[in-house]
Amino acid sequence: MEEKLNFSLPEKKRKNSFTSAIVIILLLILIGLGAANFLIRPSNQGPYSANAVSALSPEQVKQLAARLAGRNLYARAAKVWQDYLALNKLPAQEHARILFQIGTLFEKAGSYAEAIEFYYRSEAIAKISELEPQVNAHIKNCFERLGMFSALRYELRDRTSFNKTKNAGDKIVAEIGAEKITEADLDALIEAAIENQLAPMAAFMTTEQLYEQKNKVLEQYQNPSAKQQFLQSWLTQEVLYRQGLKEDLMEKPETKKLIEELTRSVLSRQLMNAELAGKINITETDLQTYYEANKEKYIEPANEEDPNSTERQKSFDEVRDQVTSELVGRKSQDVQRSFIKQLMDKYNVIIHSSAFTPTEQSKDDK
Repeated sequence: MEEKLNFSLPEKKRKNSFTSAIVIILLLILIGLGAANFLIRPSNQGPYSANAVSALSPEQVKQLAARLAGRNLYARAAKVWQDYLALNKLPAQEHARILFQIGTLFEKAGSYAEAIEFYYRSEAIAKISELEPQVNAHIKNCFERLGMFSALRYELRDRTSFNKTKNAGDKIVAEIGAEKITEADLDALIEAAIENQLAPMAAFMTTEQLYEQKNKVLEQYQNPSAKQQFLQSWLTQEVLYRQGLKEDLMEKPETKKLIEELTRSVLSRQLMNAELAGKINITETDLQTYYEANKEKYIEPANEEDPNSTERQKSFDEVRDQVTSELVGRKSQDVQRSFIKQLMDKYNVIIHSSAFTPTEQSKDDK
């Protein structure tokens, strides 16, 4: 009888099994503690976290915030103060002053919406009479920097109104079913429409020039009849839009095709605007130089009814908008031609001009 081979491994001694189990358990515990420490660390630790600030004295925190602000790291300094407030129970007035300081830091950092929030927080914690004029001025500046002129108008109205029980802009001007549209909502819609209207020119204007132009157009809508006319137009479009959605027009092939074409047009325009904004920078000196070189174009014709009148040279201020438009037009044409050529080369575009040359056969067909 042939002997069978045994391929089984020799059995380990039982005396080591208990020890091995303990070692495995300890290793699992250590791994678990390490993983927990790894997961917790990012949320509690960091260069400017609450735990890091808690290791400093109040005076050291102030020095840290001052040092960060002194290096123009305003947003980081604001974060240090926020962590400090989270860890320390302060009297209301001191708390309010620090919130105001945080607001100024965010304002310096260009984070104007955050700045407004902390100015509001400061006022909510405690009203400090000597800070009130500063808060008003800073909030006004932030809204102007954001280009939110309608919101600024209501803000100023609230701050100067004797009736503090109702916010400015809360008056209802229209309703769509259960939805109520307030005066502030209407002004926001008007402002958004103006921004869209100015978008093609925004690429060629500084922020200050854009806001100035925007505010100028916005002034035209302070007339109640102009507001009502805009509201009527917007409501008409809105109810048509809602009915279109209800009838699933978005799913129709012709709608999708139109949306695709509009998307192409919008993306093309946005890309070109971005290119123009990066390449065209018209300064006040450029405008003055162009005006001086083309003065003969800006002469007021003689009055036909008065044979003794002469033509008058228009001043720069009178024709500034016209000068801007002309100079922008000239520069943008050059930038557009160069950019389009660059893209044509990039995408290997070839136009077969010969395909448009009449052949002998086509001549005979005619």
